[in-house]
Amino acid sequence: MYNYHAFLIKYAEIGVKGKNKYLFEDALVGQVENALRPVEGNFRVFKQPGRVFVETKGNFDYDGAVEALKRVFGIEYICPVFIVPSLDLAVLKEGVVDHIGEAYPEEHFTFKVMVKRANKDLPQTSPEIAADIGGMLLDKYGDRLTVDVHKPDKFVYLEIRDRGYIYSEQIKGACGMPVGTAGKAMCCLSGGIDSPVAAVMMAKRGVKVEAVYFHAPPYTSDRAKQKVIDLAKISARYTGPIKLHIVNFTDIQLAIYEKCPHDELTIIMRRYMMKIAEHFAKKDDCLGLVTGESIGQVASQTMYSLNTTNAVCTLPVYRPLIAFDKQDIIDISQKIGTFETSILPFEDCCTIFVAKHPVTKPTLERIEKSERKLGDMTELVNTAIDTVEIVDCEPME
Repeated sequence: MYNYHAFLIKYAEIGVKGKNKYLFEDALVGQVENALRPVEGNFRVFKQPGRVFVETKGNFDYDGAVEALKRVFGIEYICPVFIVPSLDLAVLKEGVVDHIGEAYPEEHFTFKVMVKRANKDLPQTSPEIAADIGGMLLDKYGDRLTVDVHKPDKFVYLEIRDRGYIYSEQIKGACGMPVGTAGKAMCCLSGGIDSPVAAVMMAKRGVKVEAVYFHAPPYTSDRAKQKVIDLAKISARYTGPIKLHIVNFTDIQLAIYEKCPHDELTIIMRRYMMKIAEHFAKKDDCLGLVTGESIGQVASQTMYSLNTTNAVCTLPVYRPLIAFDKQDIIDISQKIGTFETSILPFEDCCTIFVAKHPVTKPTLERIEKSERKLGDMTELVNTAIDTVEIVDCEPME
């Protein structure tokens, strides 16, 4: 593989920010540094106007670095670059020609040269420099390269800043916004397909994610709990470290099962889950709750059911998958690497206590009437809160 010196990071949405753009750039620099920390190599991350750069010293794990950068939200393109430490135009032009020769020693393709100058004091304009480079490429490699300014196979880029940055490959990044720039939210994480995707989708919009999982021993096994921990660790590759709250929900579930109508079990159970999740969310200064619900996917996710569940919360409930088809969610879960773990056959507490014929059009009045049969649940709820297990889930290698 051709030995690149650095990566040029292009961002999209950050570029339209106003006077506080530097805050988003600084956050992106921090996220890139975090992502590269476990990768073999010596990296220096810094920013220049409109760009973030990753410089390397000595040997480094190129493939590992690219994979790590592809999981950083806020990056639109990752461009492996060859650096020419000179502002002499003759040297820069020759550098581009040499780069193409070394990076593509035998390939046949059409190309277009693109030049961007941060330094406007140079004796030639960007189009003039591009035309000269194009002519030099044709002179040297004209037997296999052809100019196509409309739909080229490759763009050949030269950015002239404090020195020359040459590149011809743009690797698609994860886009979105840097994690942590949009506040923090508490995600209700189950062992299913949907909730890890919801957590990652919120992270893509810059939200720092914590999580809560409701465990029901002995009805759910330790393998079910480990499955959720593993899902949090896989999701953390994108979201950053996740603080996972594991709540023992058994006694609350049994009380609901014994005293409430069975067709309302799931709705009432979810309302208590949301109450407890909101407690931890407020304690950790989260600005909302996150679930993996999608309208109509199951009985507890009809508009009627979601409205009844929402009524128990004072914080906003964010549902990033609300209009997604199941296949859309599966596709994302496969892309982020959670799918194979999500389908492991270890059932969560929602699955164990599901009713055969759950209500699909619950009303708040009806559900609250059924909940009054439970009596005072304060002690059970407080016990579940007080016995919470906290697991700090670092990104899985």
